[in-house]
Amino acid sequence: MGSNARVLRARKLHRYERGVHTPQTHTLDKGATALFEDPSKGGNNIGVVVTPVRLTTLRDFGDPQFVANKLIQAEKRKESTKDVEIISSSERGGQKGDDVQVYEFEYKLDSTRGGVKRVFSAAFVASKKLYLLNIAYSDNPEKPLDDHTRMILEQVLHSFHVISSPLVNSQV
Repeated sequence: MGSNARVLRARKLHRYERGVHTPQTHTLDKGATALFEDPSKGGNNIGVVVTPVRLTTLRDFGDPQFVANKLIQAEKRKESTKDVEIISSSERGGQKGDDVQVYEFEYKLDSTRGGVKRVFSAAFVASKKLYLLNIAYSDNPEKPLDDHTRMILEQVLHSFHVISSPLVNSQV
């Protein structure tokens, strides 16, 4: 098992106040809305971006496939992108008591900055803000993403949702 897998070996996840669970081994970068970097390889990271929007729901923008296509187009426009391939796009309901739909995406990105990465993303709109979770993790052919690490990253992905708290409703 590689050092990256050992770093993410933590069985417990801790809760970040914006509603995402991250492996305990990740550290928070104070310069971003939220950016957690793998201490053994900074290119492996989990980030959250919160942006004001005019939408009331993500569906107002489009269905998961439409949004996935826009995401891939944005990646292709980056100078550093060599290749990008969508693996999946889906939609899930929010947590009990809310009606927020969450879109989830998985894609493979080959870039001049960091090589081949597996990217897991989730997005939702709440209180006229777009919440975007992005998980980027090394997935080179010579050292592919192992099953245990993938499971942990998917737990993080599926934990992204609206939480009812004054922080989310007023400050984020």
